[in-house]
Amino acid sequence: MAFVRAVDRLSDALAVVASLLLIIASLVITYSVVYRALGYSTWWEIEFSVYMMVAALFLASPYTLKTRGHVAVDLLAHYLPARSQRALTLTVAVIGMLVCVFLAWIGGWLTWESFLRGERTESTWAPLKWPLYVMMPLGLGLTAVQYVAEIVRMRADPGDAAPTTPQMHAAAEAPPR
Repeated sequence: MAFVRAVDRLSDALAVVASLLLIIASLVITYSVVYRALGYSTWWEIEFSVYMMVAALFLASPYTLKTRGHVAVDLLAHYLPARSQRALTLTVAVIGMLVCVFLAWIGGWLTWESFLRGERTESTWAPLKWPLYVMMPLGLGLTAVQYVAEIVRMRADPGDAAPTTPQMHAAAEAPPR
């Protein structure tokens, strides 16, 4: 389970990086608002903040999966027996992993094409687009790796598999009565 622990630590670290990127974006936007209120014009701040927020979104994705922070529809799982719940959870994890791999592949292709063409945004600042695009294959590729860790975790100890919903997760961690 060293692989699972390593992936979990990486996801935790990426969540910290994502948090820092959101803080930076918030500070830059605040600076921009104050600067404009003083009568000056801005030209890079909003676009820079968008780059930071997109990076934060994709880099936080593995952590969100790990902590079950995503939206889950668990009506069906609620009515299934425990064994069927585990099978459903495994099936959903495999599908989620495949979707992430597919989107990472497409995002990688988009990033590579943008890099080769030297594409820039149409703004006054005109930063390169590929650093923004690379966040999709990076974040979703790492989310696919987190899915693999979740599958390994489920397969290693089916009785201790990660719950399918935040409520089930909280119930699993609640102290016995």
